[in-house]
Amino acid sequence: MAFQKTLGLLVPLLFSVNTWADTLKIKSNHPDEYVVAKGDTLWDISGQFLENPWQWPNLWSNNPQIKNPHLIYPGNTLYFSVVDGNPRLSFSKNNRLVPRIRESSQEQAIKLIPTDAISQFLASPRVVGEIELETSPYVIDIAGEHLIAGAGDRVYVRSIVNPKSLGYTIYRKGQTYISHETQEILGYEAIFIADTTIERSGDPATLLITKSDHEVRKGDRLMGSNTNELALNFFPHPPKETISANIISVLDGVSQIGQHNIVVLDKGLADNLQVGHVLDIYHTGKVVNDPYSGVLNDVVQLPDEIAGVLMVFRSFDRVSYALVLEANQAIHLFDQAKTP
Repeated sequence: MAFQKTLGLLVPLLFSVNTWADTLKIKSNHPDEYVVAKGDTLWDISGQFLENPWQWPNLWSNNPQIKNPHLIYPGNTLYFSVVDGNPRLSFSKNNRLVPRIRESSQEQAIKLIPTDAISQFLASPRVVGEIELETSPYVIDIAGEHLIAGAGDRVYVRSIVNPKSLGYTIYRKGQTYISHETQEILGYEAIFIADTTIERSGDPATLLITKSDHEVRKGDRLMGSNTNELALNFFPHPPKETISANIISVLDGVSQIGQHNIVVLDKGLADNLQVGHVLDIYHTGKVVNDPYSGVLNDVVQLPDEIAGVLMVFRSFDRVSYALVLEANQAIHLFDQAKTP
């Protein structure tokens, strides 16, 4: 029977420390057929068959028909089989190539992960040190005697005498990121305000606002735009070493953390946490009273429970941004993210 994916929370991954690199772990309840739905990703589809969806390259590589899994479209039917001991997905039940015509003028091939959820966070906001932010050029005034400015307005900025690029981004200091373990400051959020281009360098320099998400105010800081960070080629994989981080914030004003939300981890490049790393999310077990124990006021620490899976998509020196790929229960601030 064909298996059609339905909306809802996904089943969490069951990881094995010793098998993630080589052995494919097939789910015992995998479907024999899967109809690709609009909005599916390679991660979603692989998760229907594999305990570890990051092993999708191995599953697709065993299939001579699917040379490029990025060219799978909504409406395609994938068939699961085992050939010579190797699991395989194919476009036909008999694993033979079948000539056919497919009209797809409007459809786009499925993606590896939901990149739409993270694209706005690839270039902004960013994490900076206090000195970096406080020593950056800043808006001293707004042309036309305005109190605030937006797209199409001009602003005067202190000390851009030798511009490093034609484009500058306006930021505003946001929340302070603090280590959950040591309470030390890890960095400061620099909230994206607007994009600008330089019309005249100097002190002050004149810049034209080309795009704005918030009103520009006097005192807002500027940093050179970094278009090199706009990369959407992610390959999820677990770290080769043991890493344990804490969720210290959630971006975009979300109060409850669920699938496809963006969270901030208190580990970064300095801790070998890199882009593409996949981590299990564990909800910290609560402490409960034991009224049946012979010990007065006895309490019991319940075990941590797996709550989902996340992938790091942007890593700074001591802080990282991660996308929640799966959530099987509520995720909270200060829950831990660990190597599978």
